[in-house]
Amino acid sequence: MRMSRFLSVALSLLLMGLVVLLHPLTDAQAAPAAAATPHPKKKGGVPTAAKPGAPAKPVPAGHPLRAAAQHPATSPAKNKASQKNQKAVHPSPSAKPNASTAGKTAHFGKQPKAAGHHSASAKKAGPAQQAKKTKKEIKKGAAIKKCGARNPAHAAPADGTPAGLEQQISARSAIILDAKTGEELFAKYPDNPRQPASTIKIVTAMIAIKSLKDEELVDVSSHAARMPSSKVFLETGKQYQVDDLLNAVLLASANDASVALAEKVAGSEENFANLMTISARMWGARHTVCRTASGLTALGQQSTSRDLATIFRYAMQHDAFARRMREKFITTSYGKVLRNHNRALWRLDCALGGKTGYTVVARQTYVGLFGRDDQTIVVALMGSETMWSDLAKLVEYGFKKQKDGQLARVNPRAADGAARN
Repeated sequence: MRMSRFLSVALSLLLMGLVVLLHPLTDAQAAPAAAATPHPKKKGGVPTAAKPGAPAKPVPAGHPLRAAAQHPATSPAKNKASQKNQKAVHPSPSAKPNASTAGKTAHFGKQPKAAGHHSASAKKAGPAQQAKKTKKEIKKGAAIKKCGARNPAHAAPADGTPAGLEQQISARSAIILDAKTGEELFAKYPDNPRQPASTIKIVTAMIAIKSLKDEELVDVSSHAARMPSSKVFLETGKQYQVDDLLNAVLLASANDASVALAEKVAGSEENFANLMTISARMWGARHTVCRTASGLTALGQQSTSRDLATIFRYAMQHDAFARRMREKFITTSYGKVLRNHNRALWRLDCALGGKTGYTVVARQTYVGLFGRDDQTIVVALMGSETMWSDLAKLVEYGFKKQKDGQLARVNPRAADGAARN
């Protein structure tokens, strides 16, 4: 009897020891399954392994299963296998069940991450997915730029707009004025000072017209005769009529004739240049400084396209100046034929007169008056490389702009409809 009790007790103790020894092993085996199952976390504990459809139960803090879940002891191979099973059983909520989404990882979807780790397959797919994302961002950025280019505020505007015209002309400075009112119709850096070249001869001629009579005779100094081309080759010791010299200045852009007239009026070219600066200011040219009567490049000499347009608009109001500007050819009293340098008289039917200019520093310069029907505009440009092409574009734009403005004043509704069309 005692022996049987002893054996019973010993057997019970042996069984209890086996249970105690085996219990932690069971918990450790259960932990990887719990970690591989992507059930959402809950406050107060880590989710346990659960059968599909059964709710997960939280495990208290300090339990062996909690420690195993936070530090999984599975190998990378088992981890990959568990992640594959995870995708098959628990697909990403954002994924659609079709062939186009098959094979894509759920790492970039909206599915919650597995507790405590990322799968090796997701890490491997990360760079490829990131590269695709970068390409998409680049394409999106390009699309934004294209959309921005369609915005009139940022894009290169269509032909006929002020900003579009700025890009179409090579002139570094230009302006269009309403000849009657002086209203600005277009401007591209109109107040930037530049060398005016021969366009400044407008001031020379206007002072001579106001100061001298056409029949007066002018002596030619050696200084005047030595002027470089363009010139009419005046000879020292001879006298020339003021009228002939004026024609030579305005049509043939003669440097020698300009200096001869300057010396006749003021005694020297330097004194005359000072008079030119004062006169230009009186006529509304606030940024013009003259150093020569001819416009040849000189230190400190400058004008602007706005000043040139203002001066020419003023000068064309005087018949003695305007009638010369309209002539294509003039024959002097001593038989020399002078050809007008203003090619616009041949190229544009609306040209009423203009003055050209060129030096290496100034490049091509021009100022002129144009009329069409009851419209008149003054166009000035400086620093051009394609002067006649620039001029044609400016003239057409100026008339269109002026007509739109007149239409707006007469019938605002009609002008608004024309602008929309």
